Amino acid sequence: MMTCISGIPGTGKSSVSAVLKRMGHDVVLQNDTTGNYFICDDPDRDAAVIDEDLWASEFRPVNGIVEGHLTHLLECDRLVILRCRPDVLKERLVLRGYSPEKVHENVEAEALDTILIEALENHKEDIILELDTTERTPEEIATEIDDFIHGRRGANFGNTDWSEYLGTMI
Repeated sequence: MMTCISGIPGTGKSSVSAVLKRMGHDVVLQNDTTGNYFICDDPDRDAAVIDEDLWASEFRPVNGIVEGHLTHLLECDRLVILRCRPDVLKERLVLRGYSPEKVHENVEAEALDTILIEALENHKEDIILELDTTERTPEEIATEIDDFIHGRRGANFGNTDWSEYLGTMI
C-alpha cells in the first residue's frame, strides 16, 4: 500500500516523514526534478520546471510512504495533505531563505487550497486526509497519519479555510 504525503513547501512534510520513519515506516522522498522530467529553470518563479504529467505517469509505486509536494498527482492508496496557516507558512519560508516572490507564490497557493483542489481532481474523496500542522508537533501529525494508514481513522478534508488571508496578501 502506498501512502502519499503532499503539501506546499513549509507545511511539515519532511519533519513528519522523519518521525514516520522513526516509527518504522518506509519513506521515499519525491525529489527527482532532473533527467526526463526536467524542462527548464524558470527565473520568474525561482524554481525548476518539471513535466509533472510525465513524472507522475512514470513513477513506480512503492510499498510505503512517498513524501513530496507533487505526490498528490500520483496514484496512491492513501493521500495526506499537510496544511499550514498562511502567516505561519510565510515565516517558515522566509527563514528558509525563499525569495519574496517564491514566498508569495507558495503562501497564495496555500490560501487558495491549490493542492487539495488538485488532489480532488485526481483521487476519490475517501482516501484523502487533510491535516493542519500550524500549531501541532510533527509527532502528533505522524501519529494521525499512522492511524490513517492502519485504518484507525478515516479520511477527512475540507475543514481548513485560509480565505481570510487572501486579502492580506495583496
